[in-house]
Amino acid sequence: MRELFKKLYQTGDFWGGIAAMLVALPASIAFGVTVYSAISPGHAPLGALAGIIGAIVIGSLAAVLGGTDRLISAPCAPAAALLSAFAIEMAQQNLPGHTIVLLMLLLGVLAGLFQIVFGFVGIGRLIKYIPYPVVSGYLTAVGLIIIGSQLAKLLGTPAGTGLVAALTEHSLWDWRALAVGGTTMLVMWLGPPLTTRLPGTILGILAGIACYFGLALQDTALFSVSDNPLVIGPFGVSSDGYLQAISARWYDIGELRLNQVGALIGNALTLAVLLSIDTLKTCVVLDQMTRSRHAPNRELVAQGVANAAASAIGGIPGAGTMGATLVNLSSGAKTRASGLIEGISALIFALLLGGLLAWLPVSALAGILIVVGLRMIDRGPLRFVQSSATVLDFGVVFMVIAVALTIGLLAASGVGVALAIILFLREQIGGSAIRHKFYVNQMSSRWHRPESETRILAQKGDQAVIFELQGSLFFGTTQQLYSDIEPELKHRNFIILDMKRVQSVDVTAAHLLCQLRDSLAERKALLILSNVRENLPNGRNLREFLEQTGVTDGSDAIRLFPELDSAIEWVEDHLLGEHDRATASMPEQPLELAEMEMFQERKDETLADLEAKLIRRHYAAGETIYSRGEAGDAIYLIRSGTVHIYAHLGGGRTRHIATFGRGDFFGGLAFLDGQPRGNDAIAATDAEFFILTQEQFARISEEHKKLALTVLRSLARSLALRLRHADAENAMRQEY
Repeated sequence: MRELFKKLYQTGDFWGGIAAMLVALPASIAFGVTVYSAISPGHAPLGALAGIIGAIVIGSLAAVLGGTDRLISAPCAPAAALLSAFAIEMAQQNLPGHTIVLLMLLLGVLAGLFQIVFGFVGIGRLIKYIPYPVVSGYLTAVGLIIIGSQLAKLLGTPAGTGLVAALTEHSLWDWRALAVGGTTMLVMWLGPPLTTRLPGTILGILAGIACYFGLALQDTALFSVSDNPLVIGPFGVSSDGYLQAISARWYDIGELRLNQVGALIGNALTLAVLLSIDTLKTCVVLDQMTRSRHAPNRELVAQGVANAAASAIGGIPGAGTMGATLVNLSSGAKTRASGLIEGISALIFALLLGGLLAWLPVSALAGILIVVGLRMIDRGPLRFVQSSATVLDFGVVFMVIAVALTIGLLAASGVGVALAIILFLREQIGGSAIRHKFYVNQMSSRWHRPESETRILAQKGDQAVIFELQGSLFFGTTQQLYSDIEPELKHRNFIILDMKRVQSVDVTAAHLLCQLRDSLAERKALLILSNVRENLPNGRNLREFLEQTGVTDGSDAIRLFPELDSAIEWVEDHLLGEHDRATASMPEQPLELAEMEMFQERKDETLADLEAKLIRRHYAAGETIYSRGEAGDAIYLIRSGTVHIYAHLGGGRTRHIATFGRGDFFGGLAFLDGQPRGNDAIAATDAEFFILTQEQFARISEEHKKLALTVLRSLARSLALRLRHADAENAMRQEY
């Protein structure tokens, strides 16, 4: 054990935990006093004790069971705001004080159990997706609620004074409470810029206590804690009495009505969500500062166990707190052992100096919470008003705050999420599901076709239109999508919908596809879908979904292709009238040299001389013809079959960039510039070639200069046409 503490002392976890305790414990006491004072002023000492218990139990258990290094957990502002509102509501129903305390005990336990469930079912990954405007409005509302609950205590007005009366009836103010609370707030604000040795909370508490005893020198009655409204006062419970009180609370559970317990569910769920958000928000900030990664679900289970245990023995629930965590980090803490040190040191501090806590000024604790509340107010959304693009997001923030202050935090969270969903749908509906629109004579397949076929496709290519879709195809976007496609339905023989960038498809969008298919079928036209994936980002099998919704159910008016290039290639074949040949069962006959386009006007004897110098070679399907890095000393004239060219993308990945077929050639670029091959050539089918090497070409240049010039011109022309076509396609894409 001595070695363990020595190690903690050396690593900084010891001092980090001590420093974090000095921040967390006073704030926890202030939160406890706030919550229990809402029942009656006489419950304030019990609230201070509840805050201490919460700091000890939550700080220790969350650190032991959680997995986030340096995280400090303690009673927090969201818990104080919700529990205070709950206590006020119960007090207005004239429930006895001990019943309200018991209900708050059950509320904390249920919230902890909900958090455990959140962790086990994996909700920890989802809470972080709550929209920023909702979180911002929620935190600001909690800050305002905290401030509103503390103003009367800061001003020293009599117990039971409403907020409006406390602010307007100056005769009720106690200038002594205002002086102590004002001094606490001033030092808490100004202390950190002046010194980093002590946290601002500690400086504020010390300043408030010093101010109080300075006033006591002028009024000796302030040296008494009995019947003194300016201080917390004695707890009025011993260790034995405390255990009896806890036992009595659990014994009194049988007196609660079922509707009272049922009414806790909604508040407990809200509290669990609040505490979970507060914890995970702190963890995310901690990850960013330390380049680490927390386990959200494990952390929620740990927080739930800690909150349930703390509430069961009379403490108030809490969460991972930003202030104490940052103090812990800046003090040199490295592991979650610092959280355990914080909990243990809070216990030691309470046992040794618990008697002194009775002298804590109520207005000093109120001042601390007001500063905490002010810091919780998110001023960032004020920038949203300056732009029409974000003014509606500001409206979400404002509505969350308004509903939280007038109705409640649970209603505020529901309204905020609902408004955020509406704004999301509005954004999706306002955008276009069409990313690009092309015709086949503007964007060809990777098949490099002969010049004669290219001219035909340039004339007939507008019979086929390509729509590259994006985003989510759902009920909000289908009407606009249909309006964009409808003008093409009457004029195009092929409509290709590329779904590579589609994130999700709902039943309404599937019905739209059925409408498009049927409209085209009336004209004997075709609907073609490409990139119909079996695993969308939302986990849905798109191919299976289209079958289930009847889009592809045995209809001849629709075809599916694995990628856009294969769909375009299929359409090109139809436009060229080659589909029957491509699907014929008889194998194609290898071309002779005279049948190839570049040699059709050469003399027979010249071609015979050339053919004698060419190498004939056969490659089986899948066989590598050449690889990247090999010497580019030959061009390949394709007599039969097809060849795929693959570019290297790095990391062992390749991409199919071109297809060459019967009558074409490839390998000309390296043949001309003498550089090594820049890609791989693979036989897609069994293929026959004439191969012309640079050595043989040199001999031909000496014997048949006109033929050599023809070969060079053919190479240059073909390469120029390919480059021109590629430039046109790139320019077309960049236009969008």
